[in-house]
Amino acid sequence: MKAIAEKKKAKNIGEFIIYMYQMEDLLRAYQFNMQEAKQYVISHYPISDEEKEETFQWFAGLADSMANENIKDSGHLKSVQQMVDLLAKLHWQLLKTDNTYFNIYQKAKPHIIQLVLEAGENSPGNEIQICLNAIYGLLLAKLRGREIPKDMVAATEIFGDVLSYLNYAYFEGLGSKAREN
Repeated sequence: MKAIAEKKKAKNIGEFIIYMYQMEDLLRAYQFNMQEAKQYVISHYPISDEEKEETFQWFAGLADSMANENIKDSGHLKSVQQMVDLLAKLHWQLLKTDNTYFNIYQKAKPHIIQLVLEAGENSPGNEIQICLNAIYGLLLAKLRGREIPKDMVAATEIFGDVLSYLNYAYFEGLGSKAREN
């Protein structure tokens, strides 16, 4: 779990954010009972005992952070949301300077607007958060065996294109200005 998070953070920021959302929800599912999480989740990972202990400590640290940030029932860790904000900042920067990204975004824009309208007052605030929420929602729906409307599958594929380009820009240095500011 810890190693997976570290790999994702080093290679794909969008995947890292979604993975961390999963970890938050996993802690909530176990009602922050770390012994149960250790017994039913961590102990089944095919890693060494030393890595299991490291993972347990990492997971316990997440639980502590969630408690300290008062997000045990809902919400996301500040450190993870800072990554979302960074991607949002990069998004706005690229819209003004990168025609390739602008064209990718134009395909996503109608779907984003639709989700904003559907969310009403509960809209998450920025377009990148909307893309992440939609992809995470699709993942959860698949895990629960729910039927997913074809238009939502198509929208999340386009959102994935947006996040993929942002990831590329982030790691190729195009996002260095956003990271510095």
